[in-house]
Amino acid sequence: MSEVKTYRITGWINKPNFENRFRKELRSIKPEDAIEELYKIFGSKHRVKRFQIKIEKVEEVPAEELNERT
Repeated sequence: MSEVKTYRITGWINKPNFENRFRKELRSIKPEDAIEELYKIFGSKHRVKRFQIKIEKVEEVPAEELNERT
């Protein structure tokens, strides 16, 4: 059975008259699922198209780092 992990996605949004860097942490089974969730969230909240989102890095967040926050 697969384990749910937390992934940190960093990148930037490039829209006309709007540029912004982002760092988002999402929980999913695979990194590809986390990227799809990011596209879905930014598309609905910020009306950003997929081609306007540039992803620089996707990394798994260690469990120790997550435990330190709580």
